[in-house]
Amino acid sequence: MIYKYDFLIIGAGVAGMSYALKVARAKKGKICMICKTSLDEANTSFAQGGVASVTNLKVDNFEKHIEDTMIAGDYISDRDAVEQVVRNAPSQIDELVKWGVNFDRNEQGEFDLHREGGHSEFRILHHADDTGAEIQRGLMAAVRACPDIEVKENHFAVEVITQHHLGARVTRRTPYINCYGAYVLNPDTQKVDTYLSKITVMCTGGVGAVYQTTSNPIIATGDGIAMVYRAKGTVADMEFVQFHPTVLHHPGETHPAYLITEAMRGYGGILKLPNGETFMEKYDERLSLAPRDIVARAIDKEMKIHGLDHVCLDVTHKPADETRHHFPNIYQKCLSLGIDITKEYIPVRPAAHYMCGGIKVDLNGCSSIDRLYALGECSCTGLHGGNRLASNSLIEAVVYADAAAKHSLEHVDFYDFNEKVPEWNDDGTMSNEEQVLITQSVKEVGEIMSNYVGIVRSDLRLKRAWDRLDLLFEETENLFKRVKASRDICELRNMINTAYLITRWAIERKECRGLHYTIDYPVHAYDKK
Repeated sequence: MIYKYDFLIIGAGVAGMSYALKVARAKKGKICMICKTSLDEANTSFAQGGVASVTNLKVDNFEKHIEDTMIAGDYISDRDAVEQVVRNAPSQIDELVKWGVNFDRNEQGEFDLHREGGHSEFRILHHADDTGAEIQRGLMAAVRACPDIEVKENHFAVEVITQHHLGARVTRRTPYINCYGAYVLNPDTQKVDTYLSKITVMCTGGVGAVYQTTSNPIIATGDGIAMVYRAKGTVADMEFVQFHPTVLHHPGETHPAYLITEAMRGYGGILKLPNGETFMEKYDERLSLAPRDIVARAIDKEMKIHGLDHVCLDVTHKPADETRHHFPNIYQKCLSLGIDITKEYIPVRPAAHYMCGGIKVDLNGCSSIDRLYALGECSCTGLHGGNRLASNSLIEAVVYADAAAKHSLEHVDFYDFNEKVPEWNDDGTMSNEEQVLITQSVKEVGEIMSNYVGIVRSDLRLKRAWDRLDLLFEETENLFKRVKASRDICELRNMINTAYLITRWAIERKECRGLHYTIDYPVHAYDKK
């Protein structure tokens, strides 16, 4: 089947949905949103902490938020991108509220602001401890109420279409690569359909599922990054994988591991060893509120020193009623495991959480491939640099969705559908009866990345990861050519491509910087404080 849409959006988190709503207002064409699962299973819904925005002008200002972001990013961040996000954040918060998103307020009707690691002021807007789910709920209601947005759930984008599919030779030196849409797997027919578009927007989220333990859902397999890389698009900063310092340690829950929001440390939670000793004073003067890269490395080191599989977060000194009020979901989750967080420590450990790199884009969200935009976690705007400042990601997605919507609406009329694009050809392939090969390879990718490309790295570990991934790549590509396209085989390809990119970028950075920490090179001055 061949479909035609003016705007094709691949992914349905805060980035994809806010872009769709902004474009729909203009009434300039057909809009289709491809969602690989159901609309409510995006990574956005797993975000607990909140959204960073300067709102309390009595004590806070843009300059403070900009400087906090630059410090957390180890000054690798693109200052123009930082300025764009920080200065446009308040207006986009207003837009979220208009779409029906509810943020907690105090008795005076003002936003109830939290503080998180790396922030110099209280500027985190939140909805209890499930802010992402509330944003997803509000945006889903707005999308479903909009007749101009067609949502196709449980559809899987296989590849983006470029002139490569028309027989042209496309390399990373090709000056003008154009995107004409995407090939998409239909779950009902198990056929790959052709979706032609004037504008394509990649909003596929993160990569956490390439690690054994992650706060991300299992759908976070790096699909968009891998597809764009295979299409010879530019990616950047892939070595900077953020490990959230505190997910709930509960053996058996690894995809996703339950997140213990950073706001709990902003609330006054203290990191301790199981015996009650504190340890963050050995690593940073900001203690438990240091940026995530420092806290994650400190926990990792303490676990190795003492032979532990977790450390603890202590909020027992805080008023019990206040803790239950601010963190109702975390309280109930822990209680279901026999832990009363008002009386007992919370067992925590780091887990893969956020990709700071991704598809390289400009201030309008444009990738290196013409007519292809990238938004949200799969993109690399330059905002995060070497390490994302807590709660900057959701607001980045909305700000860049706004910029991309404005830019694409100005250009969509200049584009036509490319009617010469051939349909997907799977002649000579067969149904896959070797599912065990895929299942085992997925496990191997997780083991390789967690063991060799984790919080602490070395040349030897990275080389071993590279060699193992190279073998998995060859095996998987050979299997892909033999069998009909399925979500399982396509996700595995994407996971291997993404893992390869993380490893390659880590090998090429010969220093400790931000989230990339290697024992083989002198530590950056940032770590000597």
